[in-house]
Amino acid sequence: MKTTLLRAAAGATLVFVAMTAHANCAYSGAANEKQMSVPAQHHNFAKHDDIVGTWLANYGPVGQAFIQWHSDGTEWENITHPSVGGNICMGSWVQTGPRTYYRNHFGWIFDSTGTIAGYFNETETDTLSKDGNSYSGTNVSIFYDLDNNVVPAPGAPSPAPAGGYPGTSSAVRIAP
Repeated sequence: MKTTLLRAAAGATLVFVAMTAHANCAYSGAANEKQMSVPAQHHNFAKHDDIVGTWLANYGPVGQAFIQWHSDGTEWENITHPSVGGNICMGSWVQTGPRTYYRNHFGWIFDSTGTIAGYFNETETDTLSKDGNSYSGTNVSIFYDLDNNVVPAPGAPSPAPAGGYPGTSSAVRIAP
């Protein structure tokens, strides 16, 4: 029994050591092959005037995420990246114009042993649709080591692109 447990522990350790760094919410390092869509909305789904609520966001090959934009100007995100690397990110947002929002978003980067190796900062500008039930936008992600030096995204070639990694976002509101 002890031998079996030791072998299982050794195998699990090898899996974790063999893993590459994870950058969670901003850059998966691999394409997200499976996509989901929101179930059919209720016919009485109301028009919304702001971005507060729960959303299903699509970041193309980076992944999909459930996002909650809160009325106090904070937000959090749970993205389709492995939880072992940490898939929860958070930030703050402000309205910058009619139906336009800016968010400043942060998450951790882990090395192959699960130790924090740095963090990323993603800034995003989104425009809410006229009915308030979808949005689209652009974002830029910059990765840092723990000494605040800009580094390439995990799994990406060096050097990191000047100005960060650009991306796009689109989202649909999830009905209560």
